[in-house]
Amino acid sequence: MNTDAVSYPPRGLSRVEAARYVGVGTTLFDEMVADQRMPRPKLINNRTVWDRVTLDIAFSALPDKDNGLRELLERSQQKRDRKG
Repeated sequence: MNTDAVSYPPRGLSRVEAARYVGVGTTLFDEMVADQRMPRPKLINNRTVWDRVTLDIAFSALPDKDNGLRELLERSQQKRDRKG
């Protein structure tokens, strides 16, 4: 294989690399794949790899911390409105 003067980030990542790429451990990553918050892997021969680009898309689709707080506040307000 020729050495290229330009360094390219890998497109396909192993399970461990994919988990690290999105900033979680492998157990949580497996849960996120199972509940479809993260994409399923691709199969290259017998090797399972995650596409870095689809990981980026899935990561961007995750809720922001503030959105979760906003949803919690809205639910709390709805409960108070029903009681009132």
